[in-house]
Amino acid sequence: MEGYEYPSPSVETAESEAVEFRGRIFCANCIHCKLVPAPADSEGSYRLRVRCDAGKWRKKLGDEKVYKYFTVARRNIENCDSYEDMGDAMEFIKDLRKLLPSTDELYTP
Repeated sequence: MEGYEYPSPSVETAESEAVEFRGRIFCANCIHCKLVPAPADSEGSYRLRVRCDAGKWRKKLGDEKVYKYFTVARRNIENCDSYEDMGDAMEFIKDLRKLLPSTDELYTP
């Protein structure tokens, strides 16, 4: 169509993310969200995982839930009594998504 400007994908994506998560909090932006090493299949090597230091991430049977560190930017909830933010959530999550690798990496000491 002549005279119509199509919005750029980055603006459209940012606006849809802001609407999608309005009223929710991101666990990655909480001071209790901690990066920890988890043993890998190879002896002496590890993979990085993220856990809630306040103990809020639990499975149905009570075990602690841990997330892959490159996927934690997607974890959000409606409310949490232990949540302490580390700054502007939308800016933080936007930067975090850009910086985190897209695959699980194996580390050896």
